[in-house]
Amino acid sequence: MAFSSFKFSFYLFLVFLLGIASAQLSTNFYSTSCPRAISTIKSAVNSAVAKEARMGASLLRLHFHDCFVQGCDASVLLDDTSGFTGEKTAFPNANSLRGFDVIDTIKSQVESLCPGVVSCSDIIAVAARDSVVALGGPSWPVQLGRRDSTTASLSSANSDLPGPGSDLSALITAFSNKGFTANEMVALSGSHTIGQARCTNFRTRIYNEANINSTYATSLQANCPNSGGDDNLAPLDTTTPKFFDNAYFKNLLSQKGLLHSDQQLFNGGSTDSQVTTYSNNLVSFKTDFANAMVKMSNLSPLTGTSGQIRTNCRKVN
Repeated sequence: MAFSSFKFSFYLFLVFLLGIASAQLSTNFYSTSCPRAISTIKSAVNSAVAKEARMGASLLRLHFHDCFVQGCDASVLLDDTSGFTGEKTAFPNANSLRGFDVIDTIKSQVESLCPGVVSCSDIIAVAARDSVVALGGPSWPVQLGRRDSTTASLSSANSDLPGPGSDLSALITAFSNKGFTANEMVALSGSHTIGQARCTNFRTRIYNEANINSTYATSLQANCPNSGGDDNLAPLDTTTPKFFDNAYFKNLLSQKGLLHSDQQLFNGGSTDSQVTTYSNNLVSFKTDFANAMVKMSNLSPLTGTSGQIRTNCRKVN
């Protein structure tokens, strides 16, 4: 009886170990099952960014908005149906989240190579990294082996993603809720060194806030009137908007943060010193950003037998 009990316990232990192994992500997850997957993603991203530099920022943002809601599970890609509401109409996503067509293109290319093997959530994660690299930013190892969710959460998208009007305490809390330190939040905010924002997201700041460079505010008002023109765009980094560098932080020191949430990072608060450090040290910023991106891309991934590998990123199989 004792021996049988031992065998059973040992069997459970093996099952436990196998469970851990199946749940682990690895950088070479597709080396055998789809060896051309990573190079295919990179080629497609480089093509999309070469066509429109802003797309690099959009793909990076897509990864962020995916991982902050339910974890990195591609829930953000799911379209609404008659019986299902996805995350695309959430306030932080509606009329602003982009890059879905690029992900569709990549998925189609990868499916033709290895049907049913590469997850949409892995594609988003790799595309975000390759987008940053394409715009002159740092690279980082992307752990692979995520699976795709069969659910989405409109309510979580509305509650968990920090908005452009967030103050410093709200930003710190939103990131802390996902396990990030204030310093990591500042590093990740540096993603705003690329990309653009809609007038509706910075109108209040350029007309009503005092902690903004007056010349900068006036220049923005020309393309963002008091009413109308909601979709008119302005670069988040007014200096080098198409290059991933530390100019975003230098701009904050000059009160040239485009969004209210941007300038909150340098406004007499606890993160001022971190902004100053990054403005003076590009290497420090890139290193911290890359490390924080590794951490973000590992937020609650679905692995093992959880979720599925979608054949169409926009809908559940």
